[in-house]
Amino acid sequence: MQIGPHTLDTPLIVAPMAGVTDRPFRELCLRLGAGMAVSEMLLANPDVWDSQKTRMRMDHAAEGGIRSVQIAGADPEMMAYAARYNVEHGAQIVDINMGCPAKKVNKKLAGSALLRDPVQVRAICRAVVDAVEVPVTLKIRTGWDPDNRNGVEIARIAEDCGIKALAVHGRTRACLYKGEAEYDTIRAIKQAVSIPVVANGDINSPEKARYVLDYTGADAVMIGRAAQGRPWIFREIRHYLATGTLLPPPPRDEVRALMLEHVANLHRFYGDYLGARIARKHVGWYLDGDETGREFRRRFNGLECATAQLEALEAYFDGLG
Repeated sequence: MQIGPHTLDTPLIVAPMAGVTDRPFRELCLRLGAGMAVSEMLLANPDVWDSQKTRMRMDHAAEGGIRSVQIAGADPEMMAYAARYNVEHGAQIVDINMGCPAKKVNKKLAGSALLRDPVQVRAICRAVVDAVEVPVTLKIRTGWDPDNRNGVEIARIAEDCGIKALAVHGRTRACLYKGEAEYDTIRAIKQAVSIPVVANGDINSPEKARYVLDYTGADAVMIGRAAQGRPWIFREIRHYLATGTLLPPPPRDEVRALMLEHVANLHRFYGDYLGARIARKHVGWYLDGDETGREFRRRFNGLECATAQLEALEAYFDGLG
């Protein structure tokens, strides 16, 4: 898949997820088989940039892989400014968020709320494309609600404005994350435009990735929640797409090494205090569904020291034998 001058070596993309796809998580997914990882959503309003988390999210210079940074907002001039700022700080692709269904984002008429206003969609896409020299991509949902699936119209506007690739989540804004994703609209969008289309939504296995690629004709798939606690899903899908065979689950020793590496990298990236708090949710995802890990997760969530977290993980896996 090609996005401007950038070539993805595999059609697998890590979806942008606020509070999840930070640099340690993106780099881990890339090492385990993803072709590209999109950053956490950054609000375009510079008034909210003066926080430790936001400043860290905006530093892309030392990052590996293709650096795609997602921005969100409703004002074309502010979005253009945010795009230029992020390119100056290392972004190689700017992604526009018109897919987030969160109320706090939609209340500002940003995210998927913009799907109700094709005129504003055009204004924002045009402003951002004109503001930067790097490729601009767009992430949308299939529409505002099941009675207003205007994804094809939005896709054509995006292509006309110079958007270089389009990711589509197979739900409307009103659906949030309930029910099942539908792929008919993604298929129709792929048939309606010539730019690359990325299918997103409920892709949680190698077989599902193959099915969605074949059914929609999409150029790539984007995976979000299924990678939480399972970053090796990209390796599994990559292998299945290439060979038609399934990889066995990763051995316990590898899971142990990956978890310890991930948690240590969170401590290193955020510092011991904040890193220890962010590590809790990732460890919870890794051990979700593991009955033996339920009591451990409760105790782990009470640990505030980075060193104590690593020691607890070591002891947990030692206890598993």
